[in-house]
Amino acid sequence: MFRYFARVLFSLLLFAALPVSIPASAQAPDTVYAGCYITSIHNIDFKDKEYTADLWLWLKYRNRKFDFLQNLEIPQAKSVSRSFATIDTSGERVYLLMKLQCIMKDTWKIENFPFDKQKLRFSIENSQFDSRVLIFVADTLGKHFDPRFTLRGWRIDSLNITTGTRIYETTFGDAAVAVPHTEYSNYKVRLQINRDAMGLFWKMFLGMYVAFLIAYMCLYIHTDNIDSRFGLSVGALFAVVGNKYIVDSSLPESTSFTLVDTLHGITLFFIFIVMMCNSYTLRMVKQERPSRARRFDRVSAAVVLVCYLLLNGYFIYNATRN
Repeated sequence: MFRYFARVLFSLLLFAALPVSIPASAQAPDTVYAGCYITSIHNIDFKDKEYTADLWLWLKYRNRKFDFLQNLEIPQAKSVSRSFATIDTSGERVYLLMKLQCIMKDTWKIENFPFDKQKLRFSIENSQFDSRVLIFVADTLGKHFDPRFTLRGWRIDSLNITTGTRIYETTFGDAAVAVPHTEYSNYKVRLQINRDAMGLFWKMFLGMYVAFLIAYMCLYIHTDNIDSRFGLSVGALFAVVGNKYIVDSSLPESTSFTLVDTLHGITLFFIFIVMMCNSYTLRMVKQERPSRARRFDRVSAAVVLVCYLLLNGYFIYNATRN
């Protein structure tokens, strides 16, 4: 009996001492340390929703099967060109450094244009290995953009670097995968920029405000020249419409009501109010009440100007705050 228990105990100890092979899917994924340094952002095309970024990208990892020179994926890039790349495999870790120029596609928020704030996004993945094999960890040591480079017309507000997982609800044509669900680790850079807006604002809206002032001055023209009042008002109306078409031609298409639409709409509405005031003045002149017509012009001129300025100030202030 004792020998039997001794054999059983010896067999259990021998079995526990044997190496256990862990399937590849159960192994911990390898870590890739990623970092970047942005040297330039330029050619911001607001109409076509794209920009160009020059940056240094470095990757450090142990698994020598990771071929980032061939399998580097930048999901939002329209085109990627590599001007320089060096790889060091002498140590325990592979060190890869490359210089990239990427033409990136992105979406713009134009509701508050030209007082808008935009977020430029850049991310990388490995197209060969998913998150079960490879995960990214951000290398956050040091700065991540050159503070000396100038982004004309914009100010750099912040830069945020994170890592995460991107889900693709597809098998990419792999018949061995039963469920259309694939996850890839990614390294993400988000750069927020604010526009230097005042110069651009006056450049784009000065014609609109001049047209409104021309229509507004009609309220000070003597009632004997009522025809001139209507002529200037109609001319100002078409000038505002033309200015809106010019501004819209430089913006991407949008289904939302933007600040540009709001300011032009307010201006068109108040020019219409001026034309209505002119019609009422003409009616009083025809009724031979010139003194009352002049008094109505003075009151309506004050009310129209104050309301127009208040509405413009309110919407512009909200756009700058948001």
